[in-house]
Amino acid sequence: MADKLRNIALVAHGGAGKTSLAEAMLFKAGVTTRQGRVEEGNTVMDYEPEELKRQTSISTSFAQAPWKKHTITIIDTPGDQNFFTDTKLCMQAADAAVVVVDAVDGVKVQTEKAWEFASDFNQTTLVFVNKLDRERADFQRAVEDVRSSFESPKPIIVQMPIGIESGFKGVVDLISMKAFIYDNSGKVSTSDVPADMQEAAASARETLIENVAEADDSLIEKYLEGETLSDDEIKSTLRKGTIERKFAPVLCGSATKNIGVDLLMDFIVNCAPSPLDSPARIGTNPADGSEVERTPDSSAPFSAFVFKTVADPYAGRLSLFRVVSGTLGGDGTFYNTTKDTKERFNQLLSIMGKEQKPVNEAGPGSILAVAKLKETTTGDTMCAENAKVQFPLAMPIPTLITFALQPKSKGDEDKILSSLSRLLEEDRGLKIDRNAETKEILLSGSGQVHIEATIEKLKRKFNVEVVLKPPKVPYRETIKKKVRVQGRHKKQTGGHGQFGDCWIQLEPLPRGQGFEFVDAIVGGVIPRTYIPAVEKGVIEACQKGVLAGFPCVDFKVTLDDGSFHAVDSSEMAFKIAGSLAFKKAAEQANPVLLEPIMKVQITAPDDFMGDIMGDLNGRRGRVLGMDSAGKYQIINAEVPMSEFLTYAPDLRSMTGGRGIFTMEFTRYDEVPGQLAEKLLAEIRSKQEE
Repeated sequence: MADKLRNIALVAHGGAGKTSLAEAMLFKAGVTTRQGRVEEGNTVMDYEPEELKRQTSISTSFAQAPWKKHTITIIDTPGDQNFFTDTKLCMQAADAAVVVVDAVDGVKVQTEKAWEFASDFNQTTLVFVNKLDRERADFQRAVEDVRSSFESPKPIIVQMPIGIESGFKGVVDLISMKAFIYDNSGKVSTSDVPADMQEAAASARETLIENVAEADDSLIEKYLEGETLSDDEIKSTLRKGTIERKFAPVLCGSATKNIGVDLLMDFIVNCAPSPLDSPARIGTNPADGSEVERTPDSSAPFSAFVFKTVADPYAGRLSLFRVVSGTLGGDGTFYNTTKDTKERFNQLLSIMGKEQKPVNEAGPGSILAVAKLKETTTGDTMCAENAKVQFPLAMPIPTLITFALQPKSKGDEDKILSSLSRLLEEDRGLKIDRNAETKEILLSGSGQVHIEATIEKLKRKFNVEVVLKPPKVPYRETIKKKVRVQGRHKKQTGGHGQFGDCWIQLEPLPRGQGFEFVDAIVGGVIPRTYIPAVEKGVIEACQKGVLAGFPCVDFKVTLDDGSFHAVDSSEMAFKIAGSLAFKKAAEQANPVLLEPIMKVQITAPDDFMGDIMGDLNGRRGRVLGMDSAGKYQIINAEVPMSEFLTYAPDLRSMTGGRGIFTMEFTRYDEVPGQLAEKLLAEIRSKQEE
């Protein structure tokens, strides 16, 4: 039943303890008999070899924990910036986000990103302050960090820790004013609030009641008149305010010590929304583009969206989806509105880590999978054919780093492309391109670790090995002065010869203007039929410039004179003449090398601004301006692409993983003189090799 479902995404910066919390929840619910540990590589949620090697989640995992006649679907998302597109896309399937905050390190940049996504998806938000048993853990400092980082929904404390660091042993619930003390095995006993905490707990409870009362007009009146609010009134208003995103309740505990995990699960059951509490999802009718609403009603027409795909070389494609409305039987057909096609499936599957179990039916809020669909991929909408709808879904995070892939075995290029296409179905944060100019296969991702993990998967799943190389920079050439030259092609063979003769003016155009051809022939010195051939010859010749063979751009060619032979002239002869004219003119017109310039936006804490600015100067960057966003600074700059190919790991190292950036092409600029000479010497020596 949908009212007994709770779909929650565990989100945070890497290392906050999301996977450990998921393991503790599964153990507490009796799903597992032993609590898995990330360090030991025996968790339910992290099972891919790439995850075990790095001891971090690189892909979202799913599991169900039965708890007090409810089912909590746990969505354990990656916290590493390299794999955060998966976090963003999978969060769409949740009704609530549990933001895990490390009691030692506090809020980090990916935690802020996750909070932002929860706001974008209008999701209920809970905060769990984890790792309170660690050295230097500080609950109040972590809460202050949360409050200073996030204003909406307003963080409010509903629990307090008993003890600190190695002495952390339990939690005070500020609603019931009971203490929950845990022994070393995670078993809990209930008692009164410890004497030394009573005053602080009473004060914190008063603040909680004041915050909760603000969510209900009748309750605030009662509170201001000095009446005592009952626990039931506090609980019901707390649930209402939490679901309406008026506040984000703050809970606490230790996942590895299993302290406070049961209370978190109680809170999820009591205060987090069920799928029935979700607002109607808005889509469009593909026939006329009109708006369509789908409510979480089991009797409504079936609709769902695919938010993740898992590519398996043996089992085929596994498509994970969330039901928005209606029900879906254990087998049958559905309509894919995105691809405009019908799909048949044989079985619905419930996902538990790497295991799959068949289920008979899916209703509103169900998060399930189907195998071996032919057309359906991530982002597609599934629905009943007689009630079509298409849901808009979130876009992947833009890629930050690109590598060229070179096959270890000759002739593996096609195999690389087909295998990568399968991995791209699984990971929407990747992009693949084949550069016709440099003849390279380019793989783009969120960081070097992202690319390396993908290459490991490529070998493991498809037995394809590649070498990573920095991509060739797509330089351009242009000219700086106006010249006029003759292009003459004359060749005598047995029978007809070849004759083409043209005079062209070559002159520079403003940057970004491309190519312009002007026909200024008068008096028929070159017949009209041969003029397009001259232009064609120029276009072909400009694809390989005279400096280092890069395409030449931003120039104008004016054809103003020439001559022809009644018998020997032909289109081919004039095409060759045009090509010769361009090459000769380009050599005389002061040719220069152009490099691509990228517009970058770097976001990092204020403390790192000096290092980042110094580094940008070293990369020939030009800072355009700075903005503030809370405790973060945003630098807008322009930097040559050649200097920014490996920026992702460098920024990560400079900022301890707290800096992020976006990058997009903006224009071409001239390479400075001395640098151009050095660069051209390197390029020519490579070409000779």
